[in-house]
Amino acid sequence: MCVNEGSVPPLPAARLRRLTRRGALRAATVAAAAGTVGAVGGLAAPATAGERGRGPSGRVPRDRISVQLYTLRDQLAIDLEGTLAALAEIGYTRVEHAGFVGRTAAAFKAALDAAGLRATSGHVGIPQPFDAAAWQAALADVHTLGSTYIVHPFFGVGPNGIIRDAATYRAFARDLNRAGALARRAGLRFGYHNHHFEFFRLDGGTRTGFDILTAETDPDLVHFEVDLFWSTRGAHDAVDLIRAHRGRIRQFHVKDMNADGSFEDVGQGLIDFARVFRHGHEAGVVEYIVERDDAGTAPRQPADAVTTARVGYEYLSRLRF
Repeated sequence: MCVNEGSVPPLPAARLRRLTRRGALRAATVAAAAGTVGAVGGLAAPATAGERGRGPSGRVPRDRISVQLYTLRDQLAIDLEGTLAALAEIGYTRVEHAGFVGRTAAAFKAALDAAGLRATSGHVGIPQPFDAAAWQAALADVHTLGSTYIVHPFFGVGPNGIIRDAATYRAFARDLNRAGALARRAGLRFGYHNHHFEFFRLDGGTRTGFDILTAETDPDLVHFEVDLFWSTRGAHDAVDLIRAHRGRIRQFHVKDMNADGSFEDVGQGLIDFARVFRHGHEAGVVEYIVERDDAGTAPRQPADAVTTARVGYEYLSRLRF
């Protein structure tokens, strides 16, 4: 789930000229060479043969394509069962939830079951300040759904705006480790989802929040769900992130960027997904989650979110890399 920030400020024209389909994710190469990409994190356990996110012909397996239900939040509120059935008709077998649309976890699971869908992943924020009992209640809901992954969706903005101090990120990294330890005991994999805030320099130096989160979280307890739109907005090439943190990135949010630097349906914009997926597969990425933050918001209509889901699924199911 991504926080809907309304109108995303346009990127400078000079940078947009560099964001071609073939080179959309090369924007941060110079910065990476200068050392602004984070230190290499520890290695998580590699994906097993059954988990690998690429088919034998360089394709995304259809059963590894998911959709973040935040994309369809308004449509789900109007018609939960009908919207889930529409996703199944498109071809989805898995989704990533972003709350239960006013239902209990058990009722939401029943609606998924009726549509033939599984919530393999879900976005649930860890309590701040950290509360173990509240987190265990969230883990119990995820167990009710039968999920594999639970992912913290958002960090980087506080009461005083964008967080720019390392101490706050270090404290949050400790909480991620605590949440990951409890998730692991519950048989779940815990992850963190980025926006672009994590790539801002901290304390006037060169280190970023993402550097701290990757360096100070335990690879056995915390993996990363890299949002390909937001990492690009943060001027970081996703391939550089994959290379620097090989084995720690298990999920992608597959989200495209238009010529104004805002959201676009997957495959209709500037990001070179094939290039990213070639590297991501080898590094252990196992789930490809379609998302568009502004789907279903004005001036788009709620039903447009189903079109976004369809376009994303069809693009990923056809893509070769």
